[in-house]
Amino acid sequence: MEINKGILLESGTNELEMVEFSIGQNKFGINVIKVKEIINPVAITQIPHAHQNVEGIIELRGEVLPVVNVAAALGFPPSANPELDKFIVAEFNKQKVVFHVHSVTQIHRISWDQIEKPSDMYQGTDSQVIGVVKINSEMVLLLDFEKIVVEINPDSGINVGQIKKLGKRERSSKKLVVAEDSPLLRKLLSDTLGEAGYEQVEFFENGRDALSYLESVIEAGKDVADVVQLVITDIEMPQMDGHHLTKRIKDDSQLAKLPVIIFSSLITDDLRHKGQMVGADGQVSKPEIAELVLLIDELIL
Repeated sequence: MEINKGILLESGTNELEMVEFSIGQNKFGINVIKVKEIINPVAITQIPHAHQNVEGIIELRGEVLPVVNVAAALGFPPSANPELDKFIVAEFNKQKVVFHVHSVTQIHRISWDQIEKPSDMYQGTDSQVIGVVKINSEMVLLLDFEKIVVEINPDSGINVGQIKKLGKRERSSKKLVVAEDSPLLRKLLSDTLGEAGYEQVEFFENGRDALSYLESVIEAGKDVADVVQLVITDIEMPQMDGHHLTKRIKDDSQLAKLPVIIFSSLITDDLRHKGQMVGADGQVSKPEIAELVLLIDELIL
């Protein structure tokens, strides 16, 4: 099943298209933008001493790709009908990964504001769920695929070591606003930006909360540039995505002067133009934290 990228949505509409798949009786979703294709399972070569969630490797059109068992990663039992299973070939964070799931059902077009943030009662930092959406009276869970991959290979995540290579850093009093829904990534960004000298960082769980904060600064009669010097936003977030947040900032005469950097696993050649269309001042692919810090330096120091 080829994913038709011609259906990619306009930038800044706060919508996404989601591939629904199942593990057992449970429904999950992955953003279409991450999906290259969906194939029937092929022979897997097992790798000695691989991570418990990695089934092995496959060859696909000359590329060797790792296969992640999504049921194992979620702590669910194996498929009852393995002959009906599917492989979702995905690309993000500048890498390709194959996710082994039990079935792929359909594609939904939904708005980010239909996606509820998981409650702290069942999310916590160990959860792989980043959002919950109700479709036809069923609950579909949006998974944090970056976290699933970082748990297997920590080096694929944001790494403080990259900042240390930049040498001694001065402390900066500049204030940054960061919109990022993943608790794990908020912690990593806090640590790495602090190491880079940026200690005045305010985090928001989605674009809507970040925008409300910026609008409250204006409503208080302040010049936003005196309070906040730069915004960093992820793209995929419940309630309001990063492209829509960027568009709302750049369309507001009082907020438009704020530099906005999109920092996302979805920055690819195909998608870079979407960030440009909404007026982003820079775009950096996760996990390139050193590149992000150098761009912040360039825009506000």
